[in-house]
Amino acid sequence: ADSFGWPREKLQLSKWDIVQRGAELSEQEVEKIEYPRLEDIDAILISGSKFSAVDTNPWISRLIAYTKTVLAQSRVRIIGVCFGHQIVGRALGSTVTRSPLGIEISVCKVDLTETGKSLFDDKDSLQIMQMHRDIIVAYPPGVKLLGSSPLCENQGMYEQKRLITIQAHPEFRDDIAKEIIEVRMEKKTFDETLATEGLRRVRDRHDGPVVAKAFLRFLIE
Repeated sequence: ADSFGWPREKLQLSKWDIVQRGAELSEQEVEKIEYPRLEDIDAILISGSKFSAVDTNPWISRLIAYTKTVLAQSRVRIIGVCFGHQIVGRALGSTVTRSPLGIEISVCKVDLTETGKSLFDDKDSLQIMQMHRDIIVAYPPGVKLLGSSPLCENQGMYEQKRLITIQAHPEFRDDIAKEIIEVRMEKKTFDETLATEGLRRVRDRHDGPVVAKAFLRFLIE
């Protein structure tokens, strides 16, 4: 933030835990949860989650409805990461489903489109942390695709001054990804072959900071 002339102490950041508030509530109770008023914010970031964007739980449906409200206006911008990327996709009318090609974990290569290259420091590809099986089946009309990989065609979306999303986890450090992989291997969520290969790559160089800079540029463009 400092490099963009935004001293960190001047950034006003807040969090809104809609999972804690809504995951175990009924549909009627979820409808009573208050979301941030658009006039009080400049942007929202929908983060990753252990939950699936494929689900139709009341709190997920409510989140999609709120995201549609944000997308229907032109001032407040949206950043989506992994689960958040998929929620934005659903709000734009796309289908999210389990990938028939398998699970992406650890540091993986994402080949960038021309738009992706322009946003991510003119790189041809990103090496970026992944941790997902759900995917957006196609990208919605009106947005620009940022990249793709062998297991996931839609690795990110962009519309100037409106939204930027990425399927990966630019915020993950190697120790975070390592712990998640080990826990999911222990629980048999990941088979040994997948987990072992993921752990082999987990300390590879990754471009999380490149994506973070792109997010900041998006907020001030």
